[in-house]
Amino acid sequence: MQTFYHGSHRLFDTFDLSHALEGDGKVKFGFGVYVTSKYESAVHYSASNKSATEHYVYTLELPEKTEQNHIAFKQKVDSSILAKTEKLLGYSVPVKCTEDGKDFRKYLAKELTGSVDVEGEKAASKFLVSVGVIFICWPYSWKNSSLGENMAVLDESVIRIVKVEIVNPEKR
Repeated sequence: MQTFYHGSHRLFDTFDLSHALEGDGKVKFGFGVYVTSKYESAVHYSASNKSATEHYVYTLELPEKTEQNHIAFKQKVDSSILAKTEKLLGYSVPVKCTEDGKDFRKYLAKELTGSVDVEGEKAASKFLVSVGVIFICWPYSWKNSSLGENMAVLDESVIRIVKVEIVNPEKR
């Protein structure tokens, strides 16, 4: 298992993707539960709702990341993911859409729904889960990827909440 964090202004017992857009309402990195390896980043995101009076950081356990269960920004899509995708779609994915996980995700959204809006992102995430992908990954810092990682967890059932803490973002 690997440890990640999630910041929120809401208190809950389990993750439910039907609430995925209640944070900042964006789907910039894919439709899923956004988590980070950096505790301070989770504290920051717990304060995304300026009118909230309480802020929480969730410490989470997630399955280990493997080549076969994630796609990543600026990284080529694993051949096993691509093979499963093409088998399910019934046709080949253009090579240019397999060189970067972001392009691959957007390609799927467009192919499945005709657009890359929220509905397209939801469809792409559902499809990715069906081929075994549970994470979309990107670096915490684009300038220094060794500082940590952020992920969109596409299947909330793999998330185990270990601890919930009340935090004060203003005192950090």
